[in-house]
Amino acid sequence: MLTNLWGNRENQPLDVFDKCQKFVRAKELMANGHYPYFRAIEETEANEVIIANRRMIMIGSNNYLGLTHHPEVQEAAVRAIHKYGSGCTGSRFLNGTLDLHEELEDRLAKFMGFEAALTFTTGFQTNLGSIATLVGKNDVILCDRENHASIIDGCRLSFGETKKYRHNDLEDLERILQSIPPQKGKLIITDGVFSMLGDVVNLPEIVKLAKKYEARVTVDDAHGIGVLGAGGRGTCEHFGLTDEVDVLLGTFSKSFASVGGFVAGSKNVIHYIKHHARPLIFSASLPPASAAVVIACLDIIEREPERKQALWRNVNKMKTSLDAMGFDTGPTESPIIPIVIGDMMTTFKVWKYLFERGIYTNPVISPAVPAGKDLIRTSYMATHTDEELDRVLEVFEGVRDILGAVTK
Repeated sequence: MLTNLWGNRENQPLDVFDKCQKFVRAKELMANGHYPYFRAIEETEANEVIIANRRMIMIGSNNYLGLTHHPEVQEAAVRAIHKYGSGCTGSRFLNGTLDLHEELEDRLAKFMGFEAALTFTTGFQTNLGSIATLVGKNDVILCDRENHASIIDGCRLSFGETKKYRHNDLEDLERILQSIPPQKGKLIITDGVFSMLGDVVNLPEIVKLAKKYEARVTVDDAHGIGVLGAGGRGTCEHFGLTDEVDVLLGTFSKSFASVGGFVAGSKNVIHYIKHHARPLIFSASLPPASAAVVIACLDIIEREPERKQALWRNVNKMKTSLDAMGFDTGPTESPIIPIVIGDMMTTFKVWKYLFERGIYTNPVISPAVPAGKDLIRTSYMATHTDEELDRVLEVFEGVRDILGAVTK
């Protein structure tokens, strides 16, 4: 029997699980003690976690405002469970809409400065449902190459054409816009704050290009809400451009200390998504406790602007100190401070060094970041104490001394 180029006998079916047998990279890392993922956290206290009976300082969380353990937030979750039960057991389209969901959507729309909002069960589903629903076969998506995976997958699920432009490169974006026939619908979609390098989109220039070429603008502000803007409303407020953005996407798993997501826009756009988005119609709705937590967080964000101020004091302290130590912190303008290393194995070695000394960080490698940009992702909270941050910097001194390759 003949064999083909891949060494398989012709006409002999392949085992669909063959790829599973051949996937060995993670097992190799496990064998040499450098595997960093799926570490079970046994207990959390927001700033600290316990793993394998060891207390660690958490600088790998998106809990930017430190609200996951706020008594008011926890009490809201408990009250919701007592009133509504543990889950809705159905989709929003049928039996899964609570008055709590509607209250949350009304609050979000008003807080973010849009006519209407709609909640989804996860932030990932929000992007899948909203993008795939709005973009049709005669439309073109213009997508930043470093947008979150949920945006990329939402683009893939749509019936439109997707064109990627170089990260935050407005000349490249305009070049692509110029090539699109005027009769095509155009949607520019971008993260507000990019999740790995922590840089902020050049939203003013994107808005200018959108007006020039008659395109719509969508911003996913998962990492900007609660962090940027005078009132913590995110990237759009930061630039004073809320009225110039057509659709806002957000998540509850960062500053809102919960899980889920939302899309905000005009009443007509939200009404359309509500009746066409498959991830909304065919998924069980947001659990009551999760919705109640977000409402409680909105109350606190509006009432306590000093919480965001404390966050930025901590961020500025760490950014200034890490830069002074010679680390490459990239283009960050947010509580996400990457330590760009560039080599996968060195990244894992640095992660292990930090982990063994009680500092929890996230190693990020390609394809989550471009090849050669492997990094340790650190992120900070309003509730971190000076003592905790000083300990983190003390450990990073050892990283600098032991692994000179990670410095500039």
